[in-house]
Formats: sequence, structure tokens, C-alpha cells
Amino acid sequence: MEKVPMTLEGYEALQTELKMLKGTERPAIIQAIAEAREHGDLSENAEYHAARERQSFVEGRIAELEDKTSRAEIIDPTKLSGDQVMFGATVVIADCETDEEKKYQIVGESESDIAAGKLAVTSPMARALIGKSVGDVIEVHSPGGTKDYEIVSVEFK
Repeated sequence: MEKVPMTLEGYEALQTELKMLKGTERPAIIQAIAEAREHGDLSENAEYHAARERQSFVEGRIAELEDKTSRAEIIDPTKLSGDQVMFGATVVIADCETDEEKKYQIVGESESDIAAGKLAVTSPMARALIGKSVGDVIEVHSPGGTKDYEIVSVEFK
């Protein structure tokens, strides 16, 4: 069984979503199905079919979250150190052409949010950064083409 790396923050977010789905969504769907059944013929009952479809989605999401949390390998970036980029590191990079700087934290797939500066460990950018140090220039191959970036700083916070 393969471990799923994630930060404590990401793990807690998954746990919160799981609790909400089990405690709020699931009972609400059960209630909606019960009410729809009271309307009679289920074959032509749109409310019943919509509730069953929602139930299927929620149960699938619950199973996915339970799987991820059971295989979670929680990594605390504050306990890491060094100048090499690894999971949990917050990295500042500069575009070699424009000198524009960007800051990213390398996190697990389920907690990635590029707008919030959280980069999935499996992304092309993160894969290029892992193992590199301050001052190294990396080449990132993405659907938009190839770009070069210089690593400005590496922090663990």
C-alpha cells in the first residue's frame, strides 16, 4: 500500500471534509431520498434520481477521502532543514528571462492550489525542483513550453 505524502494542514482539511460529508451531507441525502419516495412512482421521479445521484457522488468521495487519510504520511516541514528542495519546502524561484519571482510550497496532490502557492509534488515544476539547492537553475517542461528558473531561496516553515 503506497503512502500518500501530505502536510498536517492538508491532512486536517481532508479530515474536515470527511466529517462534513458523513455528518451533514449523508443524513441530508437520506432525508431527500425518503421524501422523494413519498411522492410515488420512482421511475419518473426526478427528485429521487437527483438524490440518488448525489448519494453516489458523496459515497464515492467518502471512500476516496477514507483511502487517502488511511494511507497518509504526514510530513511536518518545520521539522525539516537544509538547503535542498524536498517535500514541504517553501521555494522562491526567479524566471531567468523576466526576473519575476514566485513562491511555492511543495505539498501533496490533494492539497495543491496553485493560486495559494501550493504546488503538487507530482507537478512538472516540483519534480524539477526536488533535490536542487539555492542558486541552481532548473529547466521545467510543461504544456506551455520549456522555461528556466533559478532557485532564490529554500525555507522550511
